Amino acid sequence: MARLFISFVFICLVYHLNAVYAHDHLLEGIYCGKENCYDVLGVTREATKNEIARSYRQLAKRFHPDMHRGEKEKKEAGEKFKEIATAYEILRDEEERSDYDYMLDNPQEYYAHYYRYYRRRMAPKVDVRIVVAVTITIISIIQYYSAWSKYDTAIKYFMTVPKYRNRALEIAKAEMTESQSKKVKKSKAQLKIEQDLLIRQVIEEKMDIKGGYAKPEIVDILWIQLIIFPYTLVRYFYWHFRWLWKFTILKQPYGTEEKLHIIRKFMELGQTQFDALEDKEVQNFLDEELWIRENYDVWKQMKDEETKKALAENNKYKQYRRYLKQHGVGRMTFDDS
Repeated sequence: MARLFISFVFICLVYHLNAVYAHDHLLEGIYCGKENCYDVLGVTREATKNEIARSYRQLAKRFHPDMHRGEKEKKEAGEKFKEIATAYEILRDEEERSDYDYMLDNPQEYYAHYYRYYRRRMAPKVDVRIVVAVTITIISIIQYYSAWSKYDTAIKYFMTVPKYRNRALEIAKAEMTESQSKKVKKSKAQLKIEQDLLIRQVIEEKMDIKGGYAKPEIVDILWIQLIIFPYTLVRYFYWHFRWLWKFTILKQPYGTEEKLHIIRKFMELGQTQFDALEDKEVQNFLDEELWIRENYDVWKQMKDEETKKALAENNKYKQYRRYLKQHGVGRMTFDDS
């Protein structure tokens, strides 16, 4: 009988200690503080969302401050109402409820619980799709205006090149002579502005700038590229399948486009870099049949020798070589001591 009584007391003590332990490990400042959110709403952890909502409505109606008359009763009801509302906000959201349940099951990970709680509170409540769309739009705008800036820089540079400026000046003089025949008096500043505008117009109309400084097109921006990506992907696979079928299996001769593609790959140039080359230089590649590996290797060796010769005759390069000979690569110029 004594043993039975001792066992009963021990079980009651363990139960009490577990209850106190669980209560003490509820963290202050997050979720429902030292109160259990489920207990605040009077539901169990197995309660459904409908049961939680039903209990909340009943308790909210019961403890709403407007339902009480006395000042003390209103204050106490208001505090209880806030606890109920907080518990409901936590348990109604599936993700936050999952975090709260994890905290109840793993009270020892208190730093992680604080992190999860405040990360969710501080995270912006904005649809990820909207964020992605805005980001892509900003990148597209920057990309488009940056391309226009590069194009404007290229035009201003070519306005200083005598070849194009002189041709533009001839047209500008003809235009200015025509305007003078109509007895339109203009100041030197106005004539200078008109002359520069005519030069720019001639260069834009007569020149086809390629490469990274080409005239921007709306199709090049990121938004449009993403929209037409499926078409681009299909075209990519079609192009490679066509190459495999025509030139690898059927052994057909290369066309001009294919020859230039092979030459560009040999030179390890991007499409934009290759497009920026002069037409005469590209035609010279075709004339020398550089799409044939043996011809390209000979041409490359010759170009490397020409480059070495040019560097050897360059005064700055000579000074650099003398410096390396005297000091060596990476040699210290102060005492190690």
